[in-house]
Amino acid sequence: MTATTSTTYLWTPPPVYSLPVRGRSERLPIHRLFFVGRNYHAHAVEMGRPVDKSVEVPFYFTKAPSTLVESGATVAYPPGTQNYHHEMELVLAIGAPGFRVSEADAPRLIYGYACGLDMTRRDLQLVARDKGRPWDLGKDVEQSSVVSEIVLMPQVVLGQGELELSVNGTARQKSDLSKLIWNIPELIADLSKFYHLQPGDLIFTGTPEGVGPVLAGDRIEGHIEGVGSIVLHVGPAE
Repeated sequence: MTATTSTTYLWTPPPVYSLPVRGRSERLPIHRLFFVGRNYHAHAVEMGRPVDKSVEVPFYFTKAPSTLVESGATVAYPPGTQNYHHEMELVLAIGAPGFRVSEADAPRLIYGYACGLDMTRRDLQLVARDKGRPWDLGKDVEQSSVVSEIVLMPQVVLGQGELELSVNGTARQKSDLSKLIWNIPELIADLSKFYHLQPGDLIFTGTPEGVGPVLAGDRIEGHIEGVGSIVLHVGPAE
């Protein structure tokens, strides 16, 4: 008889982070969170960094899965910032493994989509950017990756659809997915040059113009045509 052993830990390991899937009882386990920077021309301009696709390639940053928050939550205004910003985005959920995937083959990796908010300590991000330092303090913020339920759309490439966000009922961001600088197949193909993409990876595809600050007590509401809606309440600082 073969003896069995179990691993013991000094403290309880972190949970498996997951999201609901519309129409399914099973939840989607999260592997990694990737974010595309400056993927709408108007937003790139408002950030003072225009993009010339003919000579540039996409760039990315990551956040820990522990930053994940489901739509409808209330999150505390984070410490260390006086300029906490909303960024509304389409989120792509990867459902199949892929490495060095071609643009033509990229759709087979698509599981579905969601609405997302990349909440950002903008003042800290800009200080880091201007000094050539990593963006972690500005971007990898606790409870800053807000995602709605996943909508199952296997192998569907979303090329258009209105995206909008309001704060306390006042419109802030409004654009269309057709204005993405790098589209969904291009992003999957490019990111898979550097990572072995896996089921449960989420790709936040970038935010359009109109990003701006929120305060404690604000209610953020967003919508993407054909995907769904997202809500976040900003609570007082802890």
